[in-house]
Amino acid sequence: MFFLYTLLTEVVQQLLKIVALFNPKIQLFVNGRKDVFKTLQTKLSKEDKTIWFHAASLGEYEQGLPVMEKVKIKFPNHKIVLTFFSPSGYEVRKNNTVADVTIYLPLDTKSNAKRFLDIVNPEIVFFIKYEYWPNYLNELKNRNIKTYLISGVFRKKQAFFKWYGGFYKNALKSFNHFFVQNNTSKELIQSLGFTNVTVSGDSRFDRVVAILEKENTLDFIETFCKNPSHEFKMTTIVIGSSWPKDEELLVNYINRTSHRLKFIIAPHNIKPDQIANLKSEIAKKTVLFSEMEGKNLADYDVFIIDTIGILTKIYSYADIAYVGGGFGNPGVHNILEPATFGIPIVIGPNYSHFAEATALVHQEGCISINDQKTMNQALDLLVQNPDERHEKGHICSTFVQMNKGATDKILKQLL
Repeated sequence: MFFLYTLLTEVVQQLLKIVALFNPKIQLFVNGRKDVFKTLQTKLSKEDKTIWFHAASLGEYEQGLPVMEKVKIKFPNHKIVLTFFSPSGYEVRKNNTVADVTIYLPLDTKSNAKRFLDIVNPEIVFFIKYEYWPNYLNELKNRNIKTYLISGVFRKKQAFFKWYGGFYKNALKSFNHFFVQNNTSKELIQSLGFTNVTVSGDSRFDRVVAILEKENTLDFIETFCKNPSHEFKMTTIVIGSSWPKDEELLVNYINRTSHRLKFIIAPHNIKPDQIANLKSEIAKKTVLFSEMEGKNLADYDVFIIDTIGILTKIYSYADIAYVGGGFGNPGVHNILEPATFGIPIVIGPNYSHFAEATALVHQEGCISINDQKTMNQALDLLVQNPDERHEKGHICSTFVQMNKGATDKILKQLL
């Protein structure tokens, strides 16, 4: 089975080069890996001591970030090498300041794994949440390099727990320790015979708690949120990481509501044609981030953020947050960022894969909606009842504070 996996990976590596000619995302995936080894040789010397973090995509990066920051402080003489598998992670965070080298991870072939580790030669390796690459893991084990899983999540449907997953299960022997998010994951990994496991929690809570200590002021958002006479801040609904299905329902609500509100929309996809289409469907006075220069933002009802990197700060101005993705697969985007600011949250129906969303819906800090009717009811409830808003927001902020501390647990055991 392992032989077939390795052979298939080699074949896929060649096929992707053909697919990349017709698919822009795959093109980023392929082109981004062309100069990986050259970049590593340029930025690292044989004398460098290194620590390697691997994140599948943006969400995993956010989970690993608190640990990376603490490790950087604890090991100031080491260089941090950060790899991504997905373009959606690398392209957004390729200019981060925590890592000394940020690159795509070469595909999981035997030759790539050996060449990568020959150059990087890490003393410690962290895989974040999941993505278990057998060739890399086997090579790490062969070299006796300390390897850890942090913020890990295990589910019964994963290959480790299937009849055909023996070689995947064997790759797990490369890990010195598993730091997992919950007891279910601990029990599952223990069922495979592993005892080197600790329930540390989700380090994303540490990242969002740290957001509160940062400067989150955005003068242009502050101006927009005020009423036209600049006398007071109006009730503001921030819509983060929205997809077309979310936007369809939200636009209907925006166009029909008689409440005096401000709406800020930060879509997941900011392609110009999609932004233009979204703006054209909104009947109320709307302005784009890219076109705001020279405009009195307080005069507008809707502000579309057609840029990236500022949504977290924007949440600090919200009275209500809608987080998108809940009508798609695997489901809702990051709800912890608005939650840390003590904001009530509305999401779509697909959230069962996310423990924090499931918990907050159960605790009633977060409202899950299914259609236009339930969206209208949820938003009207929160708009019309400040006490309800504050109570649900308090549940959200308390939930975040109660679950922080994963990073310290990991570092304490590691050191």
